[in-house]
Amino acid sequence: MPRAGIVRTMLPLADAYGRVATDLRVSLTDRCNLRCTYCMPPEGLDWMPDDQLLTNDELVRLVRIGVERLGIGSVRLTGGEPLLRQDLPQIIAAVADLTPRPTIALTTNGIGLARRAGDLKAAGLDRINVSLDTLDPARFQVMTRRRRHADVLAGIRAAKEAGLEPVKINSVLMRGLNDDEAPALVDWAGREGVQLRFIEQMPLDAQHGWRRDRMVTADEILASLAGHGLRPVAAEGTVRGSAPSELFRVGDTSQLVGVIASVSRPFCGACDRVRLTADGQIRNCLFSRTEDDLRTALRSGASDEEIAEQWVRAVAGKHPGHGINDPSFLQPDRPMSAIGG
Repeated sequence: MPRAGIVRTMLPLADAYGRVATDLRVSLTDRCNLRCTYCMPPEGLDWMPDDQLLTNDELVRLVRIGVERLGIGSVRLTGGEPLLRQDLPQIIAAVADLTPRPTIALTTNGIGLARRAGDLKAAGLDRINVSLDTLDPARFQVMTRRRRHADVLAGIRAAKEAGLEPVKINSVLMRGLNDDEAPALVDWAGREGVQLRFIEQMPLDAQHGWRRDRMVTADEILASLAGHGLRPVAAEGTVRGSAPSELFRVGDTSQLVGVIASVSRPFCGACDRVRLTADGQIRNCLFSRTEDDLRTALRSGASDEEIAEQWVRAVAGKHPGHGINDPSFLQPDRPMSAIGG
């Protein structure tokens, strides 16, 4: 917390293309208790050694520097699976205690959420996104290699009961697996009162097996939902801004469905996000092949001002776009689980 009477000089996290990062995505761990086919192999991965991971104090200090000195207004906690951190409520409470208080969100696979949602809300969590790709337990087992479908549904219910609304559901459609479920997922989301967001599969799997021709595109998703009378929300006067999700209204209802088309409809020009990995690396983009090491600065005794200045320099070099559609694109070495969503 800044001491009374001390005025901090705010250094915006600006890049050469006029974008300013105000949304910090913080990975708490690279570990996960699912083995989703579009993320990692059945046997899992070699997890980061504990001594490479940021401690609680280190993590909160970096978030504090981001909020107090760099204009971060929104913090999203991710993984891996962030619910694997038993100290998650303490982390949330420490972030909620910052001045100015940032909005705090969480992205989770929902396993274990049923028993923790209330505590997370009480600690200061504002919003939550839960991953659910299918309504079919058998398909869930195929896609995640775990029998935990009922646990995810229970977690979604608990999040709603705890008041973490609107609960957002992230769904990835895989060709030949669940690509026929878009209409059913929309109908289910309407009944449950949750906001569904379809996400194009991105080249972030540990196996580097992603193929463009296997990806279900935004156009295909929208075509499959034609019978639901979707209307773009932006066309009704709402400005999308830096939000990754393009919103559509279902018929004449109040239900909204989002489509995040990172590959086929990139939105890099309005990006306001910066990422902090669980081992203290700053990444300007999910698909970046370079990182900037804040952990070493932390552990070498750098001051808050020095760390802030290093962070500013790192963001200043952000590329104009992710380059997925460029023939020279190379998938990053880190998989999604080690970057944070």
